[in-house]
Amino acid sequence: MKRWVLVGALALAACGGGGDKEGPKVVQKGLPPANPIAVQRMVEGVTAAKDPRTMTRAIALLREAVQIDPNLWEARFDLGVVLARGGDLANAEEQLRLAAKTAPEREEVAVALGEVRRRRGSNKEAASSLEDFVKDHPAALDARTLLVTALRDSNQNDKAIAQAREVLVRKPGDATALAELALCHLGKGERDTAQLLVKQALDINAKSAIAHRVQGLIHLAGGDDSSAFQSFSKAAQEDPRDTTSRLNMGAVLLRAGAYAKAIEQFKGALSASPDDTAAQVGLAAAYRGESEGKNAKMIDDAKSLLEKVLEREPHNLAANFNLGILFAESMKKTNEARPYFERFLDDAPKDHPSRAEAERHLGAAKAVPPAPPPPAPKQGGKS
Repeated sequence: MKRWVLVGALALAACGGGGDKEGPKVVQKGLPPANPIAVQRMVEGVTAAKDPRTMTRAIALLREAVQIDPNLWEARFDLGVVLARGGDLANAEEQLRLAAKTAPEREEVAVALGEVRRRRGSNKEAASSLEDFVKDHPAALDARTLLVTALRDSNQNDKAIAQAREVLVRKPGDATALAELALCHLGKGERDTAQLLVKQALDINAKSAIAHRVQGLIHLAGGDDSSAFQSFSKAAQEDPRDTTSRLNMGAVLLRAGAYAKAIEQFKGALSASPDDTAAQVGLAAAYRGESEGKNAKMIDDAKSLLEKVLEREPHNLAANFNLGILFAESMKKTNEARPYFERFLDDAPKDHPSRAEAERHLGAAKAVPPAPPPPAPKQGGKS
């Protein structure tokens, strides 16, 4: 499960008090006074970012602000948030890293940087930086809650449980912390404990989107796809900006073979986060299923989506496996499938559920001799 704390956050985080009548508070202890022109560009950029039609101008204005005043961490933070919202995660991480270097005490910067790293798949790096932050700032509950997620996503469930309990000590009855704790126990296979915890979360806050999502994952673990879909749908209703529920619904629909409906869910997720890897891979899989190998455009679209993912993440397991399947089964190009299955098998853990299928396809690919090279052109021309 993913959280998307950055999406739509800019309107609430104009940075340093940008929504106050007094204007942004840009004075940071130990830094020289902020350049007033840079502050003005920052304010203009934040205003422009509120309208999707002027997002390019917003980015340009915020970049100008940080060029004028590299120490204006608020502008770097806003630029990072805007870039992340548009899916440019690499540049977003760089701006947020620089903001954190200038303003190491700011929790919102630490959280935004951790979230971007998670979205890029760098869960261990996200967990490490967040651990350092909460060690120095024990009362930073937003950072500690995200740390729980990062630890869980990097398979450090016991540490995640300890951090979730620390959140609950400091904020008893927090529905989000209870839901995260439930996920940790679910990751350890303790479904009954997870169910009790998520019930507590929903009793405290019946509108908690994350609690409904966790409830859906518990249903999935129990093989109840129908109840899982209802829980994910409820989560989407409670938090329409969160793409996670759409991804989960799309996954359930894929498993059920309802490819056209799955396409709708994955497209909806991509409309909110254009470079979301999981949504792109899911949409490609839905295209492949809906095409039944007969719709050339859907096959081409699926291929393009997966290639786009692999340009950014060459070792993405899901993209390599799915592109191999696309070549082998939908396009009947066995030899072209080989490098993707080889990369998948090199990177996938030994217990990955798709290893056996990848090995079968790779064996079939190796059994097919490569196509002979074209004949060499004859020397000379006509006499």
